Amino acid sequence: MSSPNRPFVVAVAGAALVAGGALLWLARDLLGSPSTAGGRSGLLELLEEVRQSAPPAQPLSSPAPKPPPRPRWVSPLTRSCPVISPPEQQRLMDQFDRIDSLITRIKIDPTNFGVRYETDSYGNALDPKPRLVVLHETVYSIGSAIQTFLTPHPRDEDQVSYHTLIGEDGEIVDLLDPLKRAFGAGNSSFNGEWVITNPDVGGSVNNFTLHLSLETPIDGEDASPSHSGYKAVQYDSTALVLADWMRRFSIPPENITTHRFVDLGGVRADPRSFDWEELKVRLAALGMVC
Repeated sequence: MSSPNRPFVVAVAGAALVAGGALLWLARDLLGSPSTAGGRSGLLELLEEVRQSAPPAQPLSSPAPKPPPRPRWVSPLTRSCPVISPPEQQRLMDQFDRIDSLITRIKIDPTNFGVRYETDSYGNALDPKPRLVVLHETVYSIGSAIQTFLTPHPRDEDQVSYHTLIGEDGEIVDLLDPLKRAFGAGNSSFNGEWVITNPDVGGSVNNFTLHLSLETPIDGEDASPSHSGYKAVQYDSTALVLADWMRRFSIPPENITTHRFVDLGGVRADPRSFDWEELKVRLAALGMVC
């Protein structure tokens, strides 16, 4: 004798089988089955496409602290225009045309330089292109300076470097690619600008600066406020290097300054006894000022 509820049970069972088959088909279609010509993309494939096309998440940024207020730099290179003799101009232009042959290149230890950052510690985008030149002096001999830069310095406080050295005899020594970041200035700023890449040590101009150092005469190897000054050939070579940088990176003459000026600690005095007129007359001959 059949149960009066049998037709209902059979109907429910049939519906369940149909629904189950539909779910299996849908899962196979969405999650992906072996590719067939003209088939639809599976869910995993679609998710992968979305993941690959989605733009990368942008880091959150916050305003970076400003450097302490200081007077703006007034460039000695833009105050007047010197008179240039044609022979002097021709002499310097001839040297500039063969500047590559005048340069000695040395690779310094990797601990003494770094990359130019594209974001600061607060997530703000930076322009890593060099736009400032800071002038220094070695205090001791050029050989001593080079040995320092060749020596590994694992500790941050010991790391130091310049991009280029100018010897007493006018020798040009390139130490670092201008696109790399030299450790020429510590806590520093220029006309209200610095870059903070380590909040524990404050800001610095290094990320947007090129550093050039002149070899100090022997009577300046002390802490005196001045010395006998730099030789004419040093001013020649300094002007050649600066003219090259100014042309390559569109650096204006008013953005050539000193370590003394950018230093926020008030302890740097270099380059002592620097004669801006000697530099200006040479840069004028090379067409970089006036």
